[in-house]
Order: sequence, then structure tokens, then C-alpha cells
Amino acid sequence: MSKDSKQSQNNASRHDDELKRQAEGGEVLDDVQEAEEEQNSTIDEENEIINKELSDIDALKQQLLDAEARVEKEKKEYLFLMAEFDNFRKRTVKEKSDIIKNASESVLKGLLPIVDDFERGLEACAKTDDPASIRQGMELIYQKLVKFLAQNGVKPIESTGKPFDSELHEAIAMVPVDDESKKGIVIDTPTKGYTINDKVLRHAKVAVGQ
Repeated sequence: MSKDSKQSQNNASRHDDELKRQAEGGEVLDDVQEAEEEQNSTIDEENEIINKELSDIDALKQQLLDAEARVEKEKKEYLFLMAEFDNFRKRTVKEKSDIIKNASESVLKGLLPIVDDFERGLEACAKTDDPASIRQGMELIYQKLVKFLAQNGVKPIESTGKPFDSELHEAIAMVPVDDESKKGIVIDTPTKGYTINDKVLRHAKVAVGQ
């Protein structure tokens, strides 16, 4: 083999080796690029997840702030309503107390003219010996008192001759009767009962037939 032929063969072999190395280098480069792309894709996905989680956290924080604001507002409204109710309760108690006080004063004031009549009647009794005149004066004062009581809602309970009613009567004696129709009937009323505005003020003390 000539020297030139051998030189050409060596050059061709070196050229093939160079092409082979370039091809291998290209494959390595492709692998590196692919790995970088996968890494970048993974980073992008992780960043997207992180951003989503941060967005969710921000949304939750805002919801928490909104909830705290609502709670604070409702707390203030509740305290305001409690204060209003307490003021209303105090006003109601005071008004009720005033009504009772004024009503008592009004009733007592209304009795004073009747007391005056009694005093005048007692003075008149000392100056006369006429029983009929004294009785007439007492009856007038009594009628005036009964009228005053009725004007204030106080009325006598009907008892004698009526069926016994434990809601109105208090039996203090049982009286034997011959007539069957009188059994369970009020025979006598030693102490009259009264109602005030249809509510029992005092039970009538009665004797009942048996």
C-alpha cells in the first residue's frame, strides 16, 4: 500500500470517528435538553401548585377576616339589644311600681270622704236618741262605701241560696237539711266574700246544707 493511500485511509477513519463523536454529543445534548425541559415543566407545575395554595390561603384569610368582622358586628348589636332590654325592664318595673303606688293612693284618697261621713255620723249619734235617724245615716254611709268599692272593681260574691262553689266559697259549717234540694246549697253566709275585677279578693265563709 502506498504512503498516500494509507494517509487517505487514516484521514477517513479520523473523519468517521469525528462524525461518531458529534453524533454521540448530539444525543447527549438532546438528553440534557430533554432533562432540562422536564425539570422546567416540573418546576412550573410546582410553582402553579404553590401559587394555587397561596391563593387559597389568601381566600381563607379573607373569609376569616370577614367572619371576624361579622362576629364583631353581631356582638355589638347583641350588647346594644341587651342594654336596650335592660333599660326597658327597668322602665317597666318603675312604671308598674308607680301605677301600684298611684292606684293605692287613689283608693285611699277616695276612702277619706267616707271616713269623714263616719266621723260626722258618730258626732250626730252623740246628739240624738232617735235609732231610726242613726240607722238611716249608717245606711247612707254604707251605700256610699259599697258604691265606691264597685267603682274600683270590688263586688260582693253571691252566696246564700247558691250552689256551693269551692272557687268562691269557703265552707265553715255543714248544716243538716230535710229538703234534698238544699243539699250542697249555701244556707248561710256569716262572712261575705268579694271579687276584684272578677278575681276572688276574699272567699265567702259559708254554711252548706248536707
